[in-house]
Amino acid sequence: MSREPDRPTTIDLRSDTVTRPVPAMRAAMAAAAVGDDVYGDDPTVNRLEALAAERFGLARALYFPTGTMSNLAALMAHCGRGDEYLVGQEAHTYRYEQGGAAVLGSIQPQPLENESDGSIALERLSNAIKPDDLHFARTRLLALENTIGGRVLAPAYLEAATGLAHARGLATHLDGARLYNAIVHLGICETAAVRGFDSVSVCLSKGLGAPVGTVLLGDPDFIARARRWRKALGGGMRQAGMLAAAGIYALEHHVERLADDHQLAAALADGLRALGLHAATPQTNIVYVDIPAQRVGPLQRHLQSHGILATVTQRTRLVTHLDVSSADIDKTLRVFTEFLYP
Repeated sequence: MSREPDRPTTIDLRSDTVTRPVPAMRAAMAAAAVGDDVYGDDPTVNRLEALAAERFGLARALYFPTGTMSNLAALMAHCGRGDEYLVGQEAHTYRYEQGGAAVLGSIQPQPLENESDGSIALERLSNAIKPDDLHFARTRLLALENTIGGRVLAPAYLEAATGLAHARGLATHLDGARLYNAIVHLGICETAAVRGFDSVSVCLSKGLGAPVGTVLLGDPDFIARARRWRKALGGGMRQAGMLAAAGIYALEHHVERLADDHQLAAALADGLRALGLHAATPQTNIVYVDIPAQRVGPLQRHLQSHGILATVTQRTRLVTHLDVSSADIDKTLRVFTEFLYP
C-alpha cells in the first residue's frame, strides 16, 4: 500500500489511532455523495450503515463521530437513571471515557476484575447482579470489550457470558473498538464475532485506518433510542458522507490486511525478547514490554531522538498499524539495541 507523499518519516507506535487516510481513501471521501444525515438524507452515511448492518447480521446501524460517543449512547439507550451496568475494571467504557455513563447518563458502573485473558469470570458476573430490591441499583446491562488490551476473548466465553446475562434479564453490549482485529485473529465472520450481543460498537478509525467514525449496531428500537441520545450528545452531523466514505473504504479494503499488523507486532515482541526485555507475545497488534523504572525517561528521549514516537512507561504499549512497515520494525529494534547495548 503506497504512502502519501507528505506522510511523516517518524515511526509512531503510540496507537493505531494515528493512521492517516491512504490516497485512495481520500479520493473516495472527495467523491462522496452527501446530504443532511440528521434528516437521514446522506446517501453515503446510509450506505455505510446498511453495509455494517449486513456484515454483522444486525438489523440497524447508526454512524457516530467517535467510539466514546457510540458507547455512551449505547449505555444510555440500554439503561435509565439509577440503573447499573456490569463492566471490566480494564474496560475502555469504565476506565478511559471519563465516567461518561455516570456523569451524563446517571448510570452506575459495577466494575469487576478482569482475568489475565481479559475475560470476567462467570461466577463473578453472576454474583454481581443485584437482587430485585429497592435498596439496590437495577442491574440492566453487561458490557464487554473485544479486543481488550489487545487480548482476544474466545467465542465460547462470549457465548457463555451473554447467555448468563440474558438468562438473568440483562441486555448485552460489546465495545468492539478493535473487533476486526479479533475477527482476523480468530478467522471467523462478523456475525459469529457478535453472536449473543444486543448492541455492538465498531470503530473504523483504529486499525481500519479511517480518520474518524464508529458504527453502532442493534435492533430498530434500540437504534431509535440511540439516535435520540446521539442528537442530545451533539453527534448529529450534517454532510457526513465525506467521513462515512472513509469508513466504507476501510471496511472494503483494510480488514484482511490487519493480519500484517499482527505479524509485525509478533516480530517486534520477538526482537525485544531477544534483547533481554520481557515482552508478552501479542495476539493482535499491541505489544506490552516491561521497562525498568530508571530507564523509562532515557528510553523515551532516545526513541524520540531517532524519530520513534512511543509512550514509554514501566509497562510500555507499542502498537502496529497500517502506517508501520517491516522496515520500521527493523529500525525500532536497532534503536532499542543501541540504547540497551551502547
